[in-house]
Amino acid sequence: MRYVIDPPAVVAIPVGGDSAAFPVRRVWCVGRNYAAHAREMGHDPDREPPFFFAKPANAVVAGGGELPFPDQTDDLHHEIELVAALGRGGANVSAAEALNLVYGYAVGLDMTLRDVQAEAKKLGRPWDLAKGFDRSCPISPIVPAARIGHPAEGRIEVAVNGEVRQSGDLNQMIWSVAEALACLSRAVELLPGDLLMTGTPAGVSAVRPGDVLHGTCEGVGEIRVSYRAR
Repeated sequence: MRYVIDPPAVVAIPVGGDSAAFPVRRVWCVGRNYAAHAREMGHDPDREPPFFFAKPANAVVAGGGELPFPDQTDDLHHEIELVAALGRGGANVSAAEALNLVYGYAVGLDMTLRDVQAEAKKLGRPWDLAKGFDRSCPISPIVPAARIGHPAEGRIEVAVNGEVRQSGDLNQMIWSVAEALACLSRAVELLPGDLLMTGTPAGVSAVRPGDVLHGTCEGVGEIRVSYRAR
């Protein structure tokens, strides 16, 4: 087929221990999936079902690295998350079947323009740009589930300039990976190449120009990001 413009390049994340890469189709995110984080954001986690938002695939920064500090914010926040990468798709998938879709796992940062998000919420507007801005999604190499299984517990944390800011355990998720995938699959057909960011523990806080972030997820991997001074 002839295109009127060049097709976009495939966004891909390295696979640990393999020369192949994982092509990213879509990035789905679970909102407020840790009770303590829900409370620090002013919500009652016992009263709401999971909800989802999306980031564009080209927001992914494979492997992290040095990034420019976003010009449009004075309140950039880190949110450390386990990421599930889907090798298979499906619609109306049960929680018992959902993990069969997962190719592997990574650790990622859902970077958020908190001031942009707050202003959009106040005005009753969508807050897509607060989550989906360029380079808002640094993600570590993906580790196949065939190698590590499906992590349901383990320390997940992020340090800024060597100081731990967020620290939690995967077993603190309100909705497990399988439950979140099953719920999402009732709204959209999940597809190979989709990523699911599974929520963040408490302790989100501001990042400044010049800061260095080091995120880890026990048994999964690590991600390092630094922000250039303005």
